[in-house]
Amino acid sequence: MNNLIRPPQPLPSLASPPPSQSASHSPSQSPSPGCGPIRPVTDAAATTLRQQVFECVRGAGHAPRVDVAKALGVSPASVTALTSDLIAQGFLQEVEGTPREGSRGRPPVALAVRPQAGYVVGIKLSDEVHSAVLIDFAGEPVAHASLSRRNRRRDPGTLLDEAETLYRQLMESAAPQCPTVLAIGLGLPGIVDHNSGTVPWSPILTEGNLPLRDMARDRFGIPVEIDNDANLVTLSELWFGAGRAMADFAVVTIEHGVGMGLVVNHRLYRGAHSLGMELGHTKVQMDGALCRCGHRGCLEAYVADYALVREASTALDWYKSEGEPNQVLLESLYDQAKAGNEAARSIFRRAGRYLALGLANVANLFDPSLIVLSGERMRYDYLYAEEVLAEMRALTLNTTRSAPTVEIAARGDLVWARGAAALALSALTDTLSGRELAR
Repeated sequence: MNNLIRPPQPLPSLASPPPSQSASHSPSQSPSPGCGPIRPVTDAAATTLRQQVFECVRGAGHAPRVDVAKALGVSPASVTALTSDLIAQGFLQEVEGTPREGSRGRPPVALAVRPQAGYVVGIKLSDEVHSAVLIDFAGEPVAHASLSRRNRRRDPGTLLDEAETLYRQLMESAAPQCPTVLAIGLGLPGIVDHNSGTVPWSPILTEGNLPLRDMARDRFGIPVEIDNDANLVTLSELWFGAGRAMADFAVVTIEHGVGMGLVVNHRLYRGAHSLGMELGHTKVQMDGALCRCGHRGCLEAYVADYALVREASTALDWYKSEGEPNQVLLESLYDQAKAGNEAARSIFRRAGRYLALGLANVANLFDPSLIVLSGERMRYDYLYAEEVLAEMRALTLNTTRSAPTVEIAARGDLVWARGAAALALSALTDTLSGRELAR
C-alpha cells in the first residue's frame, strides 16, 4: 500500500482510556493518557496561568508539580499556589505518581484531574441515528446511548423532543450514579454558526435561521454549545486522538453529506463568521447535479450517499421504497461492485474522482500535514483506492512539499458524540480562567 495512506484504524474502546503513544501519528491513538489539545507553551499566552496549569495536568493525565513547572517554564512556587487553589475547588486531586527511572523511595505525588468535578453530555443529531455520550471532567466516557429515527426532516420542536428522549436514555444508562450534568455539546449536519448559536440551514430541519442553542438551553435548563457535525469529528481527533499533538490537520467526513474540519495551530478553525470549511458545498461542476442545499454542482452532490443512491437509481434502474434507508441500497451497490458489476464500480469510481478533486483543493488551500477521511462511507474502499490518491497527488501543486498523508478512519457513530462532549468540556474549561460559560 502506498505510504501516503494509512488503512482504517479502530476507535479506542469507550470503556477504556486511550492507548499510549505510538510511532505514527494516528488520530485513533492518543499520545498520552490524558485528553485535550497539547499546545506549546508559547501558544498558551491567551489563557491565564491557572488555566495553563490545569490544561497541562489534563493533557498529561497525571503529573508531579515539578514537571508542570518545567513544562510551563514557571517557578514551582507559582504552580504549588495555583494547584492548591484548583484542589480546594475540586478540579484537581493528588494521586500516586509514577516512579522515576533509577530513583529510589516513594514516587513523587502527582496531580490529576478530578473526574467527579463535573460531567458533560455530547449529542450528535443526524438523519437516521442520534447518538450521545456522557463523559467526566477528565474526559473519560461514562455511558452512551443511541436513538434511531426515520430519514426525514423535522421541525425544531420534534428534533428537540428526540434529543430530550435520547438524553433521558443516556441518564438511565448511567444509573445508579446518574451524575449532575454541567453542560451539553450539540452537533448536527448543515451550516451552523457556533458563535451565535444559530443554524442558518440543516438538511434535518424544516426551518432555517433557528436560534437552536438558546432553544436547547431552555429545553434542558443548562448551558449548551452547538456546532457543525464535521467539527465534532475534528474535535474528537483534537481532544482524544494523536491530533492532540499536531499543530495542523484536516478531517473530511463522508456520510449523508460531505463535511470538513480544520485545525490550525492546535485550534479548530471556523472562519470569520463561524461558517467556514463547507467543503461539501464547494462547486466542482457549474450547473451540475442538484445538491440538497438547493445549489447545483456541489462536491457532496457527487460523493455523499444520496448522490450514490441517485446514480444507482439511474444507472442500474434500482429504486428504494419510501422510508427505506439509503444504507440498504448502498450496501447492495457495494456488494455488486465487489462482485464485478461494472456499472456499480463506475459509480464508485466517479465519486472517487470527485473526492480526489476535493482533497487536492484542501491540500492546495491549507497544506495540512494530515487529512483524515472519516464517516460511514469509509467502509467503501473504492473511495480511497490507490487511483483516487494518485489523482489527488496529480491535482496537488507540484512544489517541493510532499502531498499530505491520508488516513482512513472508519469510526463508529459515537466518535461524533465524543466530539460534541469535547465541545462542552472546552467551554467548561474556559470558566477556569474567568470567562463566562452561560449566555
